[in-house]
Amino acid sequence: MNEQTGDVLTFGIEEEFFVVDRRGHLSQAGDDVVDAAEAAEDVQGELQHELNLSQAEAATGVCRTHAEALRQLGGLREDLARAARARGYRLLPAGAPPMSEVDPPRITPNPRYQRMAEHFGATAWTSLTCGCHVHVAIPDKESGIRVLGRVRPWLPALLAVTANSAIVDGYDTGYASWRYHQWSRWPSAGPPPRFASLDEYESVVDGWLRAGAILDRAMVYWDVRLAEKQPTLEFRISDVAATPAEAVLLGVLARGLVATALADDRPPPELSNEVLRGWLWRASREGPTGCCPDPRTGDLRPAASVLGELVSLTAPALEAAGDLEFARDGLARLTAEGGGADRQRRAFEKKKRAADVVDLLAGDA
Repeated sequence: MNEQTGDVLTFGIEEEFFVVDRRGHLSQAGDDVVDAAEAAEDVQGELQHELNLSQAEAATGVCRTHAEALRQLGGLREDLARAARARGYRLLPAGAPPMSEVDPPRITPNPRYQRMAEHFGATAWTSLTCGCHVHVAIPDKESGIRVLGRVRPWLPALLAVTANSAIVDGYDTGYASWRYHQWSRWPSAGPPPRFASLDEYESVVDGWLRAGAILDRAMVYWDVRLAEKQPTLEFRISDVAATPAEAVLLGVLARGLVATALADDRPPPELSNEVLRGWLWRASREGPTGCCPDPRTGDLRPAASVLGELVSLTAPALEAAGDLEFARDGLARLTAEGGGADRQRRAFEKKKRAADVVDLLAGDA
């Protein structure tokens, strides 16, 4: 998915979606929709099956500009949405299902997924979440460990950017990203520690494997991790974005952070996982229009101010990649108009109907 070209890091974005019926309830048609969309001509990127039959996944190819990523994400979403509509379904970019479901969807009939379901039980059966993953090129794994330590304090701000799971199971959860809490039930999920070396990172992964807390290395679900198959650092903290533009905003901010961290020779900041978990809880509760802990002080500040500091910190890298104006404009819209969770709440408040949230996200409102 990724490579490093010249002075500008390449990046790629993966998005997970629900496939729902006309009423907004989870379907069992994710595999059929993916297969049909894959058969279409001129698909840019990759379409993939997911853990549950209610889901579909899309991944860009290697991207060098935000315009390229935006074009690919928009095209992939349209390919999946078209295939879903042709079969009487809808594509839903939501971090968690807005509608209340009586029974969880079936696990996709894939040997690995079936093994996960047998081993992890209800954690796998009820894992009804859709995320957005950003891959950013790194020179090597040792550099990745150093970068991981430097980006950890900014994870709450990144979580706030695409928070998009406020209305879940038919009610307002009180959180902008309820998905983050649902996903955290996996034993390997959550913020990564501050690692002193690649060996320390590998020792934790090995310990999980020995304990059966993960079945393979692809199940390392930290909020940011070394990717297993690509030479990238993978940010996994975020809800699937309500719009492609918000997903790409997340992508360019993550790329800017990695580029900035690579150029910084100072030791990563000291930050305990216990404190970081508290910061992430606050960011998941409030999203981009609430408050967020300041990565430097830990004090609560408006998320808009913290995100503004993120752009200022990464401005040289954003400008070098041609992303600075895009990032500033995107954050201005996000903090002024709200993100996916804010729009979910506005749709829900009118009649207290989760179906209205589905209509909004599926583009039918």
